[in-house]
Amino acid sequence: MTKEPTLVIMAAGMGSRYGGLKQMDPITEEGEIILDFSLYDAVMAGFKKVVFIIKREIQEDFIKLVEGRSDRHIDVAYAFQELDDLPEGYILPLEREKPWGTSHAVLAAKDVVEGPFCVINSDDYYGPGAFQTAYEYLLRAEDDHLYRYGMVGYKVQKTLSDKGSVTRGVCQVDQQGHLIHITERKDIRWLGEKVVFTYEEEQETEEIPLDTTVSMNFWLFTPSFMEELNQSFPQFLEENLPKNPLRCEWLLPTTVDQLLTDGKATVEVLTSMDQWYGVTYQEDRETVMSAMARLKDQGLYPEKLWR
Repeated sequence: MTKEPTLVIMAAGMGSRYGGLKQMDPITEEGEIILDFSLYDAVMAGFKKVVFIIKREIQEDFIKLVEGRSDRHIDVAYAFQELDDLPEGYILPLEREKPWGTSHAVLAAKDVVEGPFCVINSDDYYGPGAFQTAYEYLLRAEDDHLYRYGMVGYKVQKTLSDKGSVTRGVCQVDQQGHLIHITERKDIRWLGEKVVFTYEEEQETEEIPLDTTVSMNFWLFTPSFMEELNQSFPQFLEENLPKNPLRCEWLLPTTVDQLLTDGKATVEVLTSMDQWYGVTYQEDRETVMSAMARLKDQGLYPEKLWR
């Protein structure tokens, strides 16, 4: 079995709050997008293969983003997240339009991923240190009596938007640096100099300490994770389709948390001190453009990423 790590990028989301295919919007004068910076950082870290998880309807446009550019520096493969890609015996609910979630997206890549792999979002800027850390971790990652996974985490204060609230996986980490529990929190935002989130039911806010580690969907997995996804998808459908057939989502943090609860896996938390950047809202784009220009001016990136 190959030990060469693969980079898996989830790029099927449409960005409903943003209002379009935010993965394809240029953020530099050279026409580069956020995805280009992740690919550049990954190549520099040592990654030699990338798998893009996309929707078939954007394939032609998406290929134009990498053809003759990043694909000259890293092997490229595609996987397709499709609504009707369901286990035998299950039928797509009538009027279902919402994708099945990030766990389903990763499972779509099962036939093109071999060996250990890293999963990221296409519309997040993670920083070069995260990819170097991820690549080195995956080179030595190996299951024993437990699955040995990893996660690059970020301090919550470095992952917020000034334009509105965000959703993050809030992590509880033990003294050895292992993930104990991860809870998805919505409506995380600045409130003065504090970070708070709102309980949906009570509409009451609770403070989150600034140095709290959150997940930005930067996961490090051994091949066993694909097997776990394959086995747990029917269980997810069995439990959730009767309750919410049109909106239920099968999410990576939930899947990982269940493996922790079942005592089947450990997740080593590798904390990045980099500043996260992303385009959650249309108004975030100017902030990201200024940040990328500043990083180029500082010499962290060349004036033109792909030559």
